[in-house]
Amino acid sequence: MDDRAYWVSVMERIAQPVLSNLAAGQLRAMMPLEAHPRAKARDQCSYLEAFGRTLAGIAPWLELGVDETPEGRKRARYGELARTALKQGTNPDNPDWLQFGETQQSVVDMGFLAQAILRAPQTLWEPLTGEEKRQVADALRRTRARKPSFSNWLLFSGIVEAALRKMGEPFDAMRLDYAIRQHEHWYVGDGAYSDGPRFHWDYYNAFVIQPMLVDIMLSLGENSDWESFRLPILERSRRYAAVQERLISPEGTFPPIGRSLTYRFGALQTLAQTALLRDLPEGVSPASVRCALTAVIRRLIEAPGTFDENGWLRIGFCGHQPGLGETYISTGSLYLCSVGLLPLGLPPTDPFWSNPDEPWTSQRIWNGEDAPADHAIAQ
Repeated sequence: MDDRAYWVSVMERIAQPVLSNLAAGQLRAMMPLEAHPRAKARDQCSYLEAFGRTLAGIAPWLELGVDETPEGRKRARYGELARTALKQGTNPDNPDWLQFGETQQSVVDMGFLAQAILRAPQTLWEPLTGEEKRQVADALRRTRARKPSFSNWLLFSGIVEAALRKMGEPFDAMRLDYAIRQHEHWYVGDGAYSDGPRFHWDYYNAFVIQPMLVDIMLSLGENSDWESFRLPILERSRRYAAVQERLISPEGTFPPIGRSLTYRFGALQTLAQTALLRDLPEGVSPASVRCALTAVIRRLIEAPGTFDENGWLRIGFCGHQPGLGETYISTGSLYLCSVGLLPLGLPPTDPFWSNPDEPWTSQRIWNGEDAPADHAIAQ
């Protein structure tokens, strides 16, 4: 199996249980709930977590559209499942309604769902009827009743407003503005932001901060009120991607530091997103990133215990490791791993997929090959 076919198989393994069950109106009935013993109200938001996070990762692949290839026919099927699931989950009269705005956690996962719509508007938004669009927009607005914490959570509120703006709906410019400007204050240098007032050694620059800032800026276009933030945000993301690429060891591992490690290869979303946008750092080739990410995905997805007997993800990083699950982690949370698959949104003919295998930076250096020195950025 070539790399792209392997990635598609991984995507299906992750997305199929979530989308098919929600589309059938039986996600609550079928999805197990594994959580920390001290977790609070996980049954209220875990289903929204699973759906929003899955869609955020597979949206660019869906947006490639339908064609007569085997993969194109799969996109047709999954696109239909995603739209049906979206209608089911945003309908307050449906048993699988995803309870938007009823818990603080729904702020987070409405943000991921909004990000998915920004990444695949032609698949997830435009085909909907007028009533279905109203239903989705109302679900987005429901989360305004909850105040985000003073951290990366500001971006969840901000990206909801960016999605409403893109959808042609009334939006709250202040929530959008505050998310962007506050993260400008939290920039600490060399491509990294602190998560709130204090810097943390974790992967939240990849789980949330960099990708949401980039997607917000791309959705606003080049002549918005926030244009002055655009190029610095993109440059910082590119730099953070360069760091992430160098963190991948020759064996296809990366340091298991910080919280939320149970999101697995979702920790490399910034690298995956820069590849999707064809904006990789200088000296980093698309093929080498494909090889590096494939090595990581294989190690993590194929670790024994990653899935239960019915195909649902289990808490862990490399296999089943429930001790790594913080109090906010449950089964639905784990589906953020899907954002590591963003380059599936590039067509099979793109050099990311079509060029021959190349070693990534740490492979080259640890094999004794010469390589360019690494440098911080001034911005």
